[in-house]
Amino acid sequence: MELPHRNIFVHKSAIIDEGCEIGDGTKIWHFSHVMTNASIGENCSLGQNVFIMSNVKIGDNVKIQNNVSVYDGVICEDDVFIGPSAVFTNVINPRSRVNRKKEFAKTIVRKGATIGANATIICGNTIGAYSLIGAGTVVTKEVKNYALIVGNPGAQVGWVSEKGHKLNFNSKSEFFCAEENSTYKLEDDEVKKL
Repeated sequence: MELPHRNIFVHKSAIIDEGCEIGDGTKIWHFSHVMTNASIGENCSLGQNVFIMSNVKIGDNVKIQNNVSVYDGVICEDDVFIGPSAVFTNVINPRSRVNRKKEFAKTIVRKGATIGANATIICGNTIGAYSLIGAGTVVTKEVKNYALIVGNPGAQVGWVSEKGHKLNFNSKSEFFCAEENSTYKLEDDEVKKL
């Protein structure tokens, strides 16, 4: 496929099907495959052996590390990081002999979220903005904005800042993140950046 922008890099071993959209500044590395009707934003990086299925929507500045398959029904907003060998599912009860393509469940990964290496995201859930899913975690339910999730099944063990630092709330339920010069507030089991 001939790409419309000169500043898109596609390794010669990658396969880009006709009819997909790829934004300026995006890099697609060895043995990756982007299918028809997939949409990838600007300044993204798809590592080695990444598969993007038809109808997947990837925002700007998304980094998808090696060996990740992103299936129909997944939407990744801007600034998402997906670690190596992370897994997305798109059907709750797959069977080889039963065609369930009309049952694909939508999974949304909100702006700035991080999914760690080897994590599994069960379909039909939303991963909250700026949340951090630890390596090897299995996400089985909705994830709140700024939540820190670890384990199998995934459980919330804290909160993180937009820069990925653990928020240790003081007695006022406020935390100052020095790296970004911002204060966060915990109120009614929700975190807000002030």
